[in-house]
Amino acid sequence: MSLDTRDSELKRAQRLLAHDEEAHAGEAVVPAIAQTSLFTFASYAEMADTFAGNRSRNVYSRTTNPTVTLFEQKIAALEHAEDAIGFPSGMAAISGAVLAFVQPQDRIVCVRHVYPDAYRFFETLLKKFGVIVEYVDGSDLPAVEAALPGAKLLYLESPTSWTIQALDVGALSALARRHGALSVIDNSWATPIFQRPITLGVDLVLHSASKYIGGHSDTVAGVLAGRGELISQVRRTICPYIGAKLGPFEAWLLLRGLRTLPVRVLAHEASALDLARRLATHPRVSAVHHPKLHAPLPAGLTGTTGLFSFEVDAAIDIPLFCDTLELFQLGVSWGGHESLIIPALIARAQAAGPNSALDFGVPARMIRLSIGLEGTDTLWSDLEQGLKRAAR
Repeated sequence: MSLDTRDSELKRAQRLLAHDEEAHAGEAVVPAIAQTSLFTFASYAEMADTFAGNRSRNVYSRTTNPTVTLFEQKIAALEHAEDAIGFPSGMAAISGAVLAFVQPQDRIVCVRHVYPDAYRFFETLLKKFGVIVEYVDGSDLPAVEAALPGAKLLYLESPTSWTIQALDVGALSALARRHGALSVIDNSWATPIFQRPITLGVDLVLHSASKYIGGHSDTVAGVLAGRGELISQVRRTICPYIGAKLGPFEAWLLLRGLRTLPVRVLAHEASALDLARRLATHPRVSAVHHPKLHAPLPAGLTGTTGLFSFEVDAAIDIPLFCDTLELFQLGVSWGGHESLIIPALIARAQAAGPNSALDFGVPARMIRLSIGLEGTDTLWSDLEQGLKRAAR
């Protein structure tokens, strides 16, 4: 995609996030929070019409809420989707998207190296319900196509959140359509600023909104976007019964995060790419996993954010390296203003949970970084001294 197209999409996102169609109460620049559990009716007739399905309006915040609706509308617009639905976590969005469309004995094709808790969800709860999950290298299109016949769903993550593998999303979604499988993608890494999978043919797009969308490490949330009938099915069959509702205060925080999303991801992109290039030349680093270092970005991915990983050689004491760092904090999430580090040894244990036989395939000497907003030179100095002190 050309730089002109990227700039055009950035400007579109900025316009969408800068203004709302309706003025806020009292001409406030920030929307108010509808912090209420329920909405009352003016008459018996109005309530009866609503419950009969003849009138659409807010009833109870477990189903709809004005602040949550505004957030959902913003995400739908950014993702070029017809509708969106907020969730109380990224995992709630993942499980809601899958459970709404699969039945016992259905089969899911999933790309390798997905988010560890998504992998654990597939390998524990879904298997308990008789759903079969098959893992395939998402960059091997013939292998994906060979696995798809008879599959109900193709689950994608691109770039993947550990090996940071950028996939040809358009080609994968076309394969899913050819074989009658619903395609779902976790777009948390790229955000709708740098990748809009629905324009590439994907059916449903989800985010851990705790990451770049929130951007301040103070909100846990998720969101799912797609065609109206698909979102309606999730809203009708999953959300009312498992209580997976996004609260109005969290939605208000996410609206705050969205206003600065285009500016933040550009800053994360620049710092992370600079640090990835510096690490690639370090004698103790054996590999760097960043989509822009080794090949052109696939069609539809117009930029890179702040999450990437690298591998160190046997001379580096990984626990000592992590403990030696001063600016990088040990933490499991990403996408906030602070820089974080997590070694693959921890993530492998997280993915396995109590079942030590589970292994989602990430190399043991891999380390993942989430690059925050502290400043590239300062962060490089921290990494450099940490590698020096951790060398045996």
